[in-house]
Amino acid sequence: MRLDGLRLLVAGATGVLGGGIALAAVEGGARVVPAGRDLQRLAEVARRLGGPPGLVFEAYDLDACRELAPAAADLLGGLDAVLVAFGVVAFGRAEDMPAPVEEHLMAVNALAPMSVLGGAVHVIGREGAIGALSGVVVDRPTPDTAAYGASKAALCGWLSTVRVEQRRNGITVLDARLPHLDTGLADRAVTGTAPRLPRGARTGPWTTAVLDGLVSGAALLVPDPATGRARLLMQEPRPTRTATPR
Repeated sequence: MRLDGLRLLVAGATGVLGGGIALAAVEGGARVVPAGRDLQRLAEVARRLGGPPGLVFEAYDLDACRELAPAAADLLGGLDAVLVAFGVVAFGRAEDMPAPVEEHLMAVNALAPMSVLGGAVHVIGREGAIGALSGVVVDRPTPDTAAYGASKAALCGWLSTVRVEQRRNGITVLDARLPHLDTGLADRAVTGTAPRLPRGARTGPWTTAVLDGLVSGAALLVPDPATGRARLLMQEPRPTRTATPR
């Protein structure tokens, strides 16, 4: 699949990462429908992209999330790829996290992306791609992020299974497990204060890597352990089997 001419829906295009990815895609020749919650910011993003109008959605309305891809396909005359680039974060020890916050994290970070991408599977053609931004917190547990990490892990588990289910249909599934980036998300936590974090990486190289992964049909995007730079994996590593103690 090529970026030039790609028909793409970016859900979460009003955010720093989603907006950067949408703009980079348009600069590469793609046609992009942005989607977001904030009507004013969405209108500004759509104007900058110079394409179809944006689609407004609310993450708690799962039925509306499932209809985003069909609506984008109507606007573009078809759809080749869908990327989910929205999410929220909260900080605090697992035993102290309020249940409503845990529910909010699961709704926004897992259930809503699952609904958007589940609806996308029905409208994108063969050789299409779906993907979502998760995070390295899935592989590298960090204190005070148990609820947040659990919501991202739920999304990753769903993506892994859908990747297997859609293999026969030629639809690839990208799980972009991004590192801590300089987006300001940690400063906008639903609750709590961020633990001591390393300096956030620049977003530019990672927006490029996400697009490369989506177009190339990669399964995972992760930081390279040696360099910290983006690394694309075409297949998700299988879990290592360990001997059962007797």
